[in-house]
Amino acid sequence: MPLLRGAPVRVQPYFGYRNQRRLVISARALRSGKEDFSRGGRWQAMRTMLAQFASREAAGVAVTLVAKMPGGSAVRHEAVTDKEGFVHFRIDLDHCQLPAKPMWEVITLRWATRDGAQYAEGHVLAPAANAQLGVISDIDDTIIETGITGSFRAIVRNWKRILAQMPDERLHVPGVDTFYAALGGGAVLQDSSNQGKSVPTLTRRPFFYVSSSPWNLFSYLVAFKKSRKLPLGPIMLRDWGFNRDTFGSASHGAHKREAIAAILGAYPDMRFALIGDDTQGDLVAYGNIVRNYPGRIAAVFIRTAGEDFTASEEEARSHIIASGVPLWLGSGYASGQAFLREAGLASDSDAAQIVTTIDKAHKASGTAA
Repeated sequence: MPLLRGAPVRVQPYFGYRNQRRLVISARALRSGKEDFSRGGRWQAMRTMLAQFASREAAGVAVTLVAKMPGGSAVRHEAVTDKEGFVHFRIDLDHCQLPAKPMWEVITLRWATRDGAQYAEGHVLAPAANAQLGVISDIDDTIIETGITGSFRAIVRNWKRILAQMPDERLHVPGVDTFYAALGGGAVLQDSSNQGKSVPTLTRRPFFYVSSSPWNLFSYLVAFKKSRKLPLGPIMLRDWGFNRDTFGSASHGAHKREAIAAILGAYPDMRFALIGDDTQGDLVAYGNIVRNYPGRIAAVFIRTAGEDFTASEEEARSHIIASGVPLWLGSGYASGQAFLREAGLASDSDAAQIVTTIDKAHKASGTAA
């Protein structure tokens, strides 16, 4: 059998999420060793990063998801990896209540190799039942200084960042750690005794991340966030190929719009703050979201690079403002009470928090607006 030849198959779970009626999580079957970002040294960093892109996908692997949901109901579902090694679970639940406080719920993925039965634990975000506000954030040049996405020329120009730096060596956007920590509303402590071997950090408000970076960088980005003490949450990345679908600027916006639409659909009673930058069409993508989902967006934050807006960005900016959605534009995470008053959020405690905490980030980092 094909999967008995070469390196053993391992399955990499990605962060999932659920509501009362559906559980969503993806994973990828790869013929490679487990990534290790704990060891330093330039050559080790390069070898580790190259291994992320040189991994071989394993198609046709039967993967079984097993979970015990709150209330005692059991979930068991089998799927087969596609030609790129991906397996996507979209499992209907029998009205499984959300918890009183946000939780990472642990599922188990099982598969077989030449060495016998294997398993890996995955984590599924279950927001609090009374959560009213969530955060959807871009990654590239919003929280991490990067050249990973964009044109092939940009990737080559930034090879040192991609290949030669470990996660804890990467530059983060000034003020983002303080801002996101405060925006999360405080850490949520979990008893990990019955929650698997490793429970990721969690904040009171749920965070979701949408990026045009490839799935190969999932573990790298998680390690970066942990090193900067940023809130963790499901990450929606892309399958890369060396074609127009990967490098075309329009595809970045389409991917983000589709991912955000899926999150909004999963939590129809929750409003969201959208955070991004103006280097890859986030303003246009977010403008479309505001247009298509009236009343669902609490505020839009765009970190600007100082370049003039395109005609499409100007149109998106005008539409967001005309829709009454608070829009912040600035080179650093800093704002003030004037923005809060103008946005009309003084009576919305959750929405107010996303604005007032920017001041805390400003004071802590010294970043200018």
